[in-house]
Amino acid sequence: MSKKITIIVEGATEKVFMPTLRAYLGKRLPGKMPRLDPFPYDGPISQRKGAKLRDDVKRLLCGKDRSDAVIALSDVYPEFSDAEDAKNKMRAWVGDEARFSPHVALYEFEAWLLPFWKTIQDLAGSERCVPGSHPEHVNHGRPPSRHLQEVFLAGRKGKAYSKTRDAKRILDGQDLAVAAKACPELQKFLDAIVCLCED
Repeated sequence: MSKKITIIVEGATEKVFMPTLRAYLGKRLPGKMPRLDPFPYDGPISQRKGAKLRDDVKRLLCGKDRSDAVIALSDVYPEFSDAEDAKNKMRAWVGDEARFSPHVALYEFEAWLLPFWKTIQDLAGSERCVPGSHPEHVNHGRPPSRHLQEVFLAGRKGKAYSKTRDAKRILDGQDLAVAAKACPELQKFLDAIVCLCED
C-alpha cells in the first residue's frame, strides 16, 4: 500500500509545483509512488502561525484519513534568517514528532525555477543573464521572484510575472533533477520523500 504524505505548502506557487514533483517521483519510485496531498497555507509559515502548524500537523497525523508523514515546505525569505533557522523553528513549534519533517525553499520557491533560465528567457522574450550560478544564493533584498518580475517586464512580451501562471509554464515538462543538482535544499526535500517511501 502506498504511503500518504501531506505536504504543507505556502499557497498557489507551490501548488503548481505538484505535477512536476509527481513526475519526478514517479520515475524514482516505481511501484512505491506515494499519495501526495498538498495542504496549502494562506501565506508563509511564521512565528505567529507556530501553534497553528503544531495543531495542523497533529490533526493530519491522526484520524481515519491520517497521513503517514507530514512535510512542511516553507520559504526562508523573509520570515527566517537562513535555512537552519527555519527548520529548527518549525521543529520546535511542532515538538517531538518523528513523522514530521521541515524543509525549505532557499530563499524562496522561485529559486527552484532559476535553473530553467533558458525557458524563462523564452517565455519572457528576454536575453537577460541568469542572476548567478547558485540559485539558492539569490536572496534577501533582491530575491528570485524580483529577478523573475524584472526579466518578464523587461522582455519583449512585457508582461508581469505571475506566480500561478508562469511558474507552471516554467516547470512544464522539466526534470526536477536539473534543479535539484543546482539547489541543495530542493535535493534534501526530494530525498526525504524518496526515503519515506523506501522504508
